[in-house]
Amino acid sequence: MARYTGPKNKIARREGVNLGLKTLPPKVEKRLGVLPGQHGKKGRRKVSEFGLQLREKQKVKSIYGVLEKQFRKYFVIAAKSKSATGETLLTILERRLDNVVYRLGMAPTRAAARQIVAHRHVLVNNKKVNIPAYLVKADDVIVLDNKASSIPEVKKLLAEQNMTIPSWLIKKGGAGKVVKIPTRADIDATVTEQLIVEFYSR
Repeated sequence: MARYTGPKNKIARREGVNLGLKTLPPKVEKRLGVLPGQHGKKGRRKVSEFGLQLREKQKVKSIYGVLEKQFRKYFVIAAKSKSATGETLLTILERRLDNVVYRLGMAPTRAAARQIVAHRHVLVNNKKVNIPAYLVKADDVIVLDNKASSIPEVKKLLAEQNMTIPSWLIKKGGAGKVVKIPTRADIDATVTEQLIVEFYSR
């Protein structure tokens, strides 16, 4: 199961925004506007149209923890859809099981959610699913097993009363349900999906 294992804060600094890859200490959060590397801000140059498209694609891949091969596969599926390609792509990414576990507040980051899923701690409709890329459907019920629910950080998240859950999901304790397939309006990712479409349409 391929995944990125390098420094995550450098990715956030490269994009200039908090991508939710890990909990950012205040020191790093203040430096989000500074490029990684020896020369920091001095390294900024005028970005070409291709550069903007590439950065947007890389940003979305980093947000959802998807590598190029699978990301391109998602794009091909989205391009064949009758709906807008960019919106369909984001909808597919949002429906990934690891993302849903994260969105339900059952894990502090998507990487942590991915690990919880891979270690067989998540049940979908009472069946254990260990595939982070599994795409949930409307009316699916997602539940954490007792072992995952007892992890201190997860236990703290599950007890949180004021957590914001996307409107296409509902949550009660260690269980959540997919109310509907998300639309673009339900996805709060700060993404310009049209740039990604343009990148793959070259």
